[in-house]
Amino acid sequence: MAQPGKAKFEVIEGGRTLERRAVLKDLYSKYGGSVYGRCQYLLRDKNQAEDAMQDVFAKAISSYSDFRVDSSPLNWLMKIATHHCLNVLRGQRSWRRAHERARQAQGDPPHGPHSLEIREAVRHLLSRFDLETQAAAIHYHVDEMTLEEVAAALKRSVPTIRKRLQHFAEESGQEWK
Repeated sequence: MAQPGKAKFEVIEGGRTLERRAVLKDLYSKYGGSVYGRCQYLLRDKNQAEDAMQDVFAKAISSYSDFRVDSSPLNWLMKIATHHCLNVLRGQRSWRRAHERARQAQGDPPHGPHSLEIREAVRHLLSRFDLETQAAAIHYHVDEMTLEEVAAALKRSVPTIRKRLQHFAEESGQEWK
């Protein structure tokens, strides 16, 4: 029996599932394009990007309990997308073979004859760093996030992110000379 003045709550079967689906639908409609853009930027293949985007949202719904309410949903999804795409790239036997197939299928790259080589060089450069440094560099340089936003997205301190980005800049500066 409910106490006077207290609301009586009933457990509805499947209620949590319905809530998660509604949240996922909302996240997908708001941020699906951004997640797809990140996946396409990193993977450089429309089909892989579409698959990756679906995987990102599947991971988001399965790890929804890890989402901190005080953080940005976009940052959280971008973090999942970045890690997922980097894992996809790492899992491929040969990045060059995959990009060569994509280039043949699409013709010349849209940004000039040397852009494929530049992207390949950037991917090669990124592959020399650990996942967290890769993610920090992409968030900072590609997404143009602030140090504070990168730190929040990666759950690290600002000095740690600053140190990783400084190391990345030093190493990549030597590579490009």
